[in-house]
Amino acid sequence: MDTWKFYDITHREHVVCNPTSEEKLARLVGLLRLSDDARVVDIACGKGEFLIRLAEAYGIRGIGIDISPFCIADAQRRLEMRAPGAPVAFREMNGSDFRPDEPHSFALASCIGASWVFGGHAATLEALSGMVEPGGWIVVGEPYWLQEPCEDYLEASGGTRDDFGTHSGNVEAGELRGLDLVHTFVSSGDDWDKYEGLQWYATAEYARSHPDDQDLRELLERVAKAKAVYLRWGRDTLGWAIYAFRHPSSQRTRWTIGDIGDSGVRGHV
Repeated sequence: MDTWKFYDITHREHVVCNPTSEEKLARLVGLLRLSDDARVVDIACGKGEFLIRLAEAYGIRGIGIDISPFCIADAQRRLEMRAPGAPVAFREMNGSDFRPDEPHSFALASCIGASWVFGGHAATLEALSGMVEPGGWIVVGEPYWLQEPCEDYLEASGGTRDDFGTHSGNVEAGELRGLDLVHTFVSSGDDWDKYEGLQWYATAEYARSHPDDQDLRELLERVAKAKAVYLRWGRDTLGWAIYAFRHPSSQRTRWTIGDIGDSGVRGHV
């Protein structure tokens, strides 16, 4: 089954294609306080909800990159409905192939929930850091382990222990690259249940309306397995958060997670 067809079907009911809420996304947009000429790039933009909200709130100039033709078509339709004429463009391409016209030229660079594009969380922070201007925003979404994953879960999900780190480790990865953490938006169990549950619902609706689709059996099997893995292990094991970092505009004294030892603060940089 085509990968992007699969995700188009399972995410048809989603406004935000990540385990977070629209309320948290609205809080993030409000926090950013961008200027009306701010240049923004969103890698793996999905249906374009983040960029469209930024266009509605601030009138930004944006570029959305996604490899899925379904997502790009959906994003363009939503933009035309909600912010016609906004200087926002969506491009169908692999996000890792995107190169700014000039380095350090964006006020904000984001990759929310798709660090696989760059080969992991740390590599994503590196790539986005090279795109933003001093004082600019770097916004990423990344899973983390709530508890040590059991071997049965890893085997059933096809993952490894090294796929993700801890919540604090996700923060420290940014700090090690000179970024300042400004805010985190941590997903709740309800956020996860909505994200997963809408996939089950969308799949069931698709099966009822497309009984002759030759891919239906594979679709139902994949979703049923993912549902079982989530309910048995995933909900209690895997967390997710959006991390809002800023590229420092100058050298200054700051505390980092790495400065804190078992007995308290060691020092500062």
